[in-house]
Amino acid sequence: MINLWVNMKKYLIVAIVIMASANCFAQLKDYNITAYGAIANTVCTKPLQAAIDACNAAGGGDVVVPTGVFMTGTVHLKSNVHLYLQSGAVLRGSTNLNDYEPYTPDTPYQPLHKGMFFTQDAENVSISGQGQIDGNGDNFFELDKAKRLDSVNTQYSRQGNNFRHVASGIGDGPVVPKDRPYQMFVFSNCKRVTIQDVFITKSPFWCMHLADCDAVKITGIRLWTNMLAPNADGIDLTSCTNVIVSNCDIRTGDDSFAITGFDHHFEVPGFEHLHHVSENIIISNCNIQSSSCALRIGYLDQNTVRNVQVNNVNITNSSRGIGIFLRDKGSLENITFSNIYIETILRTGDWWGNAEPIHISAVRGKEGVKLGQISHVTFNNIVCKGENGMLLYGTGESVLHDISFNHIRFELTDSKLNDVAGGNIDMRGTLRIKDGLFKSDIPALLAQYVDGLYINDFQLQWTNPRMPWLTNGIQVSNFKDLRITNFKGTGAPNNPKAYPVALNNGDGFETDMKAADVHKTGVK
Repeated sequence: MINLWVNMKKYLIVAIVIMASANCFAQLKDYNITAYGAIANTVCTKPLQAAIDACNAAGGGDVVVPTGVFMTGTVHLKSNVHLYLQSGAVLRGSTNLNDYEPYTPDTPYQPLHKGMFFTQDAENVSISGQGQIDGNGDNFFELDKAKRLDSVNTQYSRQGNNFRHVASGIGDGPVVPKDRPYQMFVFSNCKRVTIQDVFITKSPFWCMHLADCDAVKITGIRLWTNMLAPNADGIDLTSCTNVIVSNCDIRTGDDSFAITGFDHHFEVPGFEHLHHVSENIIISNCNIQSSSCALRIGYLDQNTVRNVQVNNVNITNSSRGIGIFLRDKGSLENITFSNIYIETILRTGDWWGNAEPIHISAVRGKEGVKLGQISHVTFNNIVCKGENGMLLYGTGESVLHDISFNHIRFELTDSKLNDVAGGNIDMRGTLRIKDGLFKSDIPALLAQYVDGLYINDFQLQWTNPRMPWLTNGIQVSNFKDLRITNFKGTGAPNNPKAYPVALNNGDGFETDMKAADVHKTGVK
C-alpha cells in the first residue's frame, strides 16, 4: 500500500511538470503577420508592425512571415521578438520612398528616409529562417548611368582626367543613386542580437548596420547587394562589442565588412554619440567579394577599435582585400588575420581601392584632433594574388607600430587596366586631396613610418610585369626596428634597377639576406 502511494505521488509530480511545461510552451505564441492583415503582394508595413508590437507586449515570441511576397516600409523590431521567415517567404522593401520613416540628421545635412528595419534600445532580438529579405535596391539607382570620378580627385593620379576611364557604357560602375532609403537594417544600442540563415539582397544603401551593440551573433547568412551599387556595404559594425560573425557569404557593391569606431558619421542615422571602446570582434569562415574593400577596419573613428580576429576567410573579385585606415583620434589595435586567401583586381569607375591585397594607412582625415595610432597588427598564413602592391603607409604624426607578416605568399600580376588605373596609391578619405589619390612607383610591398616591422617567410612572385613604374620587392623608409627573414623574391624583373629589398632612412635592421640583395641608404 505504501509503495502504491509512493508511485502515485511520482506519477502526480510528473503530470504536474508536464502540465506546467505545456502551459509554458503555450505562452510561446506565433504571430503570423497575415493574422494582423498582411496580404501578399501589397505593402504590409502596418500589419507587420502590429504583429511585432503584439509579440513584444506579450513578452516575446515568433513573428512569422509565411510563404509569399510581402512589401514593407520602415518597421521597428523590439525586445524578445524573433522575426522568422518561412521557406519561400520574401519580405521586400517598398518602391515608394514615402513608405519609409523620415529622419532629420544633424545640421547641415538634409532630411532623408530610414530603411526597412530600424531597431533601437532593444534586447534579445533576432531574425532567422530560410526566407529572403529583399531591399528592392535596384529601384533606387539609375542602372544605365555610371557615377564618374571628378577631375579634382584625379588631378594627382598618373592618368589625370583619364584615371579609370570608361570608353562606353557603365564599365564596372558604380551606378548613379537616386533618392533612396538609408540602411536596410539598423540595430542601435541593442543587446543580444542574432541574425541567422536568411538570404538578404539588393540593399539600396548600407545593408546591415549595428551601432553601439553588445553580444551580436551573425551566422550562416547570404548577403548579396548589387556589385554595381555605391554605398551598398554588407555588414557595418560601428562601436560594437563582443561580436561573432561566421559562415557567411557576403558579396557587395561597397565594403563587405566595415568595423569602425564611429559615434556619429555624417548624415547617417542610427548613432547616439556614445563614447566607448569597440572591442572583441571575431569574423571566421566567410567568403567575401567587394567592389570596394572586402574587409575594412577604421576610418573617421572617434572611438578606439581593438581586439579583432579574422580567420579562415576567402576574399575574391575585390578592389581591395584587407584595409586598415586611421583618419581620426580613435586608435586601431590588437588585430590578427590568419588563414586568408586574397585576390584583388583593378576596376574602372568611382570605387575606393586600387587592387591592394593589404592596405594599412594612418593619414589625417580631420582637422583639430590628435591622430590615434595603428598598432599590434599580425598577418599569418596569407596567400595573395593582386594587381597592385601591398601598402603600409604611416606618417610622421601617426607612425605604425608592431606590424608582423608571417608565412606570406604574394603573386603580383599584370592588369588589363594598368594603362588607365595602375601606378597609383589610393588613400581617399583624407583631409588633403593630394594625400588621397596620387601616382607612385609600385614595389610589391611599400612601407613607411613604421616602428617594428617583422617579415618572415615571405615568397614573392611577379607575373607578366610590363609597367615601367614597377620597382623593388620590399621597400621600407623612415623605419625603426625592421627584421626580414626567409624572404624569397626579387625586384620587378622588367626593371633592371629594382632590388629585392630597398631601405631608406632607418634605424635597426636585421636580415639573413645576402648583402647584394639589399640596397640601403641612410640606414644605421
